[in-house]
Amino acid sequence: MPRTQNFIGQSLAFLDSVERASRAAPLNRPVLVIGERGTGKELIAERLHHLSSRWAGPLVTMNCAALPENLIEAELFGHEAGAFTGAAKTRKGRFEEADGGTLFLDELATLSSPAQDRLLRAVEYGEVTRIGASKPVRVDVRIVAATNEHLPRLCDQGKFRSDLLDRLSFEVVTLPPLRLRQGDVPLLAEHFGRRMAAELEWEGWPGFAPSAMRELEGYGWPGNVRELRNVVERAVYRWDNPEKPISAIQFDPFASPWSLGGAAPRVEPAEAKADTAEEGAWEQEKEQLVAAAGASQFGAPVVTNDFRAAVTAYERSILEVALKANRFNQRATAAALSLSYDQLRHALKRHGLMEREGA
Repeated sequence: MPRTQNFIGQSLAFLDSVERASRAAPLNRPVLVIGERGTGKELIAERLHHLSSRWAGPLVTMNCAALPENLIEAELFGHEAGAFTGAAKTRKGRFEEADGGTLFLDELATLSSPAQDRLLRAVEYGEVTRIGASKPVRVDVRIVAATNEHLPRLCDQGKFRSDLLDRLSFEVVTLPPLRLRQGDVPLLAEHFGRRMAAELEWEGWPGFAPSAMRELEGYGWPGNVRELRNVVERAVYRWDNPEKPISAIQFDPFASPWSLGGAAPRVEPAEAKADTAEEGAWEQEKEQLVAAAGASQFGAPVVTNDFRAAVTAYERSILEVALKANRFNQRATAAALSLSYDQLRHALKRHGLMEREGA
């Protein structure tokens, strides 16, 4: 049974790509889908199939990068019994399996030169020859291929056949990266967040705090929609107060004070980074905050008639300074204060700072 997939987005760049795929779908011609990892190339392939006259036929997917080079041809074109070591019986290839339907070749650029030669013949003549066979088999297959490589450049470098590219590029659908899809991050974040909340059986959806949404919109998303989904779902399941908006976002799941070799570096594209002057100003402000905390800790004793109230106020000030110094990231604040995450949250609740942090 085919999967039900929704295209979520309102940016013109994204809608234009979906519209181009929809217009090409009814035509019995090859289509190339180009895009960075995580942009939804397989979803476009499914759309091309289900909106075509082949919708009742098979949609066969093959990741060309998932198999070793010596098995790709056997996987694509099949083999006869005894054709090579381990070939105990005759097996159909993906082309024959997709007969009457669509064959989706993901990671097309990784195909070896011999596989490209055989693929070209299959596209040109509509027939394939199993390894070890002497006669070709006629197939009726529409090819949709995808890659995140620049194929014309690979042709110039002699790494991809120009004539094969000519055959496959009747239409080229280029998917925009998420960082260029203006206004789509909030829509996608809400969609994935609501879906995760339902999976966790939350009674309602609290949404994201404004600070968290600003973080999501400011990030560069090198992994595109796939990475966004992981970040959002992780933030929802880690959030322990479903009645308050989610304010804690962790982009790098490997970041930890106990990581082997130190915390994993966080990869951010240029769009998500502040300029040097802004970063310098923040570091200076952070140093001033820490210095102020130290001055209040080791400065002159405070004269008070209420020791308990003074201690409470002092503890609250430490928490406020540490939160601001760590940009209100609770896990980073806990590590800076040598507290566990639960200990920090308990202290924040005791001083009424959870409401401020989640706002």
